[in-house]
Amino acid sequence: MTVPSPQFLAFAAVAALLFNAMDRDWWRQSVLLAANAVFLVSFSNDPVAFLPFAGFLALGYAAQRITRDGARPLLFAGLLVATIAAFFWLKRYTFLPNAVFLTFPYILIGLSYVFFRVVHLIIDSHQGAVDKPVGLLSYLNYTLNFTSLTSGPIQCYQDYRATELKPPALDIPIAGRALERIVIGYFKVAIVSMLLSQAQQQAFAALGASHPMWERIFLTGQVVVLYPLYLYCNFSGYVDVVIGTARFFRIALRENFDRPFSSGNFLDFWSHWHMTLSNWLKTYVYNPLLSLMMKRSSTPALDPYLAVIAFFVTFFLVGIWHGRTSIFLVFGFLQGLGVSGNKLYQILMARWLGKKPYKALGANPLYHALARGLTFTWFAFSLIFFWSNWDQVHALGDAVGWTGAALLSGLVFAVASVALALWEAVRKVILSVCHAGEPVVTSRYLRTAFTTAMIAITFAAAALKAVPAPEIVYKAF
Repeated sequence: MTVPSPQFLAFAAVAALLFNAMDRDWWRQSVLLAANAVFLVSFSNDPVAFLPFAGFLALGYAAQRITRDGARPLLFAGLLVATIAAFFWLKRYTFLPNAVFLTFPYILIGLSYVFFRVVHLIIDSHQGAVDKPVGLLSYLNYTLNFTSLTSGPIQCYQDYRATELKPPALDIPIAGRALERIVIGYFKVAIVSMLLSQAQQQAFAALGASHPMWERIFLTGQVVVLYPLYLYCNFSGYVDVVIGTARFFRIALRENFDRPFSSGNFLDFWSHWHMTLSNWLKTYVYNPLLSLMMKRSSTPALDPYLAVIAFFVTFFLVGIWHGRTSIFLVFGFLQGLGVSGNKLYQILMARWLGKKPYKALGANPLYHALARGLTFTWFAFSLIFFWSNWDQVHALGDAVGWTGAALLSGLVFAVASVALALWEAVRKVILSVCHAGEPVVTSRYLRTAFTTAMIAITFAAAALKAVPAPEIVYKAF
C-alpha cells in the first residue's frame, strides 16, 4: 500500500472510524494493532516473509525488558550491539559477505525507522527514562504504527505512551486542520513532486545528446537544483499526510521540517530538515560521543574542536544509514564535511572577529543571503550521491568536466542566493498583509479556498494522466 495514495487514505479513514467508535483504551489499541497488521500484510501475503522482521522486533522487546533501569550493563551492551548487527544483516549491507544473508525474500518495509525506535527504547529503558515496563501491545503499536512506519517521523516512546494514557482531543476544528494538512501533503507529493521529478529526469536524459558546453551546464544545473526541491516536496508532503492521518488516531507525531531552505548555514539546515532524525542522532550519537571525548581530553582548549569531530562522525553515519553501497559513504562524508566544516568555521570566526562582531556579521542581510545560497548549493551537490549510482555520477562529470563543474557550482550558488533571498522577501510581504490582526494568507477562508483548489487540481490531474502518487523516496531506507 503506497503512502500516500487513495487506497491508503480510504484504509486510514475506515480504521479511524473504527478507532474512534468506542472510548475504551483496549478497543483503540486493538483497532490500531489490527490496522498496523493489515497495512503490513498489504506488502506481502507470505507469512514466511515477515519472520526476520518479527525476529528483529522480538530481539528489541527482549533487550529493553531484560536490561531496564541499569540492570546488567554488559548484557545491555551486548544486546544493543546485537540489535545494530541484526539491522545491518537484515538490510544486506555490502560490507558483509553474501554467504551470511538469508536466501529467501522477506519484508523490509519500515525496518530503518523501526530500528531507530527500538534502539531508542533499549537505551532509554536501560537508563531509566521509561517509567514502567513496556507492554507487548504498546510496544507493537509503537514500533509498527502504520501512519509513520515506512518513513517516519521518528517518535519517542514517551511521546507515544502519553497519547495512549491521555489521548489528545479530536473535535471538528482539529479534524478540519488535520484534513487540510492531508490535502496539502497529498498535493505536494502527487502534483508538485511529480512535476519536479519529471523535469529532473528529462534534463538528465537530455545530457546524453550532443550539446554545446553552456547547454550541458544548464541541463546539469537543472538536474542538481531540481532534486532537492523534489525531495523536499516528496518527503515533507508525505510527512504532512501522515501527521494529519495520525491525528485521527489521537497520535501527535513530531514535525519533521521547518523551512530548511531558509537556513543560514549547514548546521542550522540539519536542525530544520528531517528534524526527528537530527534529534535522534544528537541524542544517541553526537552527545554521547562528544561527552566521551571530553572526558578523555586533558586540554579544555580542545573541547570546541572535539565538537567538530563529533559532528563529522555523526553525519557520516547518516550516509551509512541511508544506503548499503559505497556511494552512500561519499554522501555521508559530504554531510559530515558540511556540518563539521561549518562548526570549525564558526569557532575560527568567533575567535578571529570576536563573538559579538561575528554575530553581527551573521545578521547582515547580504552575508545571510550568501550563506543561505552556499548551504543550498552544498546540499544540492551532495545529494548527487544520494539519488544516483556511480554510472550516473560519471555521466554528470563527463557532461561538464572539471571546468564546467566549477562554473556550475558558482552559477548554482549565485542563483540560489538571489532566489532564496527574493523568496524570503516575498514571503515577508505576504505575511505582512493582515486583517483583524491575522495574516490574510493564513485566514480560514483563504486556506479553505487553497485547499479546495488543491483537491480540484489533484483530481483533475489524476483523471487526465491516470498517474499514481509517486513512491516516497525515504521508503527505500
